[in-house]
Amino acid sequence: MHYKRVIPCLDVDAGRVVKGTAFVDLRDAGDPIELASRYDADGADELVFLDITATSDKRGTVVDLARRTADDVFIPFTIGGGIRSVADAQAVLDAGADKVSLSSAPLDRPELIDELAAQFGAQCVVVSLDAKRRPDGKSWEPYLAGGRTATGRDAIEWAREVVARGAGEILLNSIDRDGTTAGYDLELTAAVADAVGVPVIASGGAGTLEHLAQALRAGADAVLCASIFHYGQHTVSEVKDYLAQAGIPVRNRPSS
Repeated sequence: MHYKRVIPCLDVDAGRVVKGTAFVDLRDAGDPIELASRYDADGADELVFLDITATSDKRGTVVDLARRTADDVFIPFTIGGGIRSVADAQAVLDAGADKVSLSSAPLDRPELIDELAAQFGAQCVVVSLDAKRRPDGKSWEPYLAGGRTATGRDAIEWAREVVARGAGEILLNSIDRDGTTAGYDLELTAAVADAVGVPVIASGGAGTLEHLAQALRAGADAVLCASIFHYGQHTVSEVKDYLAQAGIPVRNRPSS
């Protein structure tokens, strides 16, 4: 049976977890290690840490965060933010991360994906695709630097390219829906899931338990959530109970 995954996302800024809307208006959500440990105990399948200002501030990756997380957390976790070379990725993986997430760097230099896949294997390489719907309403554009800079590319074509270059997973974030709690962009999720042969993680907009089920039914392999967990709206175990009752297979659902 192919199990769907529930993945809490921890956006990190200056060592704290933050959450905003469309990547701005950030507010504090807590200590990353404390939150990570809580989600681990509650049955999360994986964790994703994104240093959301690493690229825009030209800051290095959070290697120390990876090391501290590896000491306290026993489920797989991904670290992203500011990874621009094989050496950057090596440092994060050596510190204990299971995967690295790339966002802006491959748009500047797509060959980075090939290099990382060759060095570490596709299973370690996640490409984070931050997409915004174009004015025509029929297509999406990838953005650089945490949603700050348009690229002129087509998001679906970019998704196909990163997989062809060796990405083992796509973290698909709708900038339009990020932090709105209005639900995932299901059309975007389905379009990317149909276009590629690797797992797609839906991100951006989770507000209710039904939103998560909708994204998984639309073709996502996993759902990424932040606000609904960080501010106590739902627990991971509640999400897994709901999905299981909705007929969606999930792994290691904690007892209610």
